[in-house]
Amino acid sequence: MHVIDVNTPQQAYKIAIAAPGLDRLGELMSELNLGKKVLLVSNPAIFKQYGERAIASLQAAGFDATSCILPAGEQYKTLTSVQKIYNAALEKRLERSSTLVALGGGVIGDMTGFAAATWLRGVNFVQVPTSLLAMVDAAIGGKTGVNHPQGKNLIGAFHQPRLVLIDPQVLQTLPAREFRAGMAEVIKYGVIWDAELFVQMEQSKRLDQMRYLGADLLQNILNRSCQAKADVVSKDEKEAGLRAILNYGHTIGHAVESLTGYRVVNHGEAVAIGMVAAAQIAVALGMLSSEDAIRQDALIQKAGLPTQLPTGIDIEAIIDALQTDKKVKDGKVRFILPTQIGAVEITDKVTADPVRQVLQHMRSVGK
Repeated sequence: MHVIDVNTPQQAYKIAIAAPGLDRLGELMSELNLGKKVLLVSNPAIFKQYGERAIASLQAAGFDATSCILPAGEQYKTLTSVQKIYNAALEKRLERSSTLVALGGGVIGDMTGFAAATWLRGVNFVQVPTSLLAMVDAAIGGKTGVNHPQGKNLIGAFHQPRLVLIDPQVLQTLPAREFRAGMAEVIKYGVIWDAELFVQMEQSKRLDQMRYLGADLLQNILNRSCQAKADVVSKDEKEAGLRAILNYGHTIGHAVESLTGYRVVNHGEAVAIGMVAAAQIAVALGMLSSEDAIRQDALIQKAGLPTQLPTGIDIEAIIDALQTDKKVKDGKVRFILPTQIGAVEITDKVTADPVRQVLQHMRSVGK
């Protein structure tokens, strides 16, 4: 078991990466002196594959564990779904010492975490991510929340988990498109933080399916991505400064997701599009060499991810949507732009013109 420590003012906790790890959930939670009542939140497909193992592990460790099943999909990441968690928590008579366990991808993790942050003004929370995207990003750092019709994750809270348990074996049943979506976040870490990881991925012939990576590269991706997220979050828990770099590709990506109703592209695909745009904006502003932008785009394509805007999307609507981004400060949109592979800068000096030109090029290329 590979263990990474996350130290934040709110909560210190461990990321445990173990294969197989799901059967150790109860054992690892019992070491945290939590209350006996546990509500496990999942979606139908994930619970069918892994729910019984998780519940059995919890019960074997002495926990009184039951489940709450929510519909799958970003379009269900709403307050209505969170209300179902509250109803189950009330029926279960959860106490402040009780724990909500998120078994699923980023959507389940975000909603379960938000419910944990707000039920009884805060109960324990454990993340058991089942998608690559959630393993390397969404499950770590305590960001929780739901979407508003006008924007992604506008309603939320910071609520750190007590434990993040990652079992790489569950990725074997992850749909190929979801694996590719997770690779977008991994590539992000290579661009913003870890040039060595970026080079390792460049050396792999294919990144679009797990079987092409090899066990060593997959393990390294998990270890280094989780370590990068832990390092950044430990230094800046609530995105006062440094942590904003984790939103590389997300500024335009979130706008694309929202404007397409969360049904055309998934989160990872939107982030990939956003990273292409951000790198091109950086090139236009003289911050990044065109060679490094080409390297990034080649890696994105190797992972089977899009580099062009979805058909029919309105560029002016994207620019307008940027104003509702959570990172807007004093009315100025803050962009995270790369300066080289492994380093980025946060700037609010980007005007609409270069953004518009880059987006127009990304649309015209796709025609």
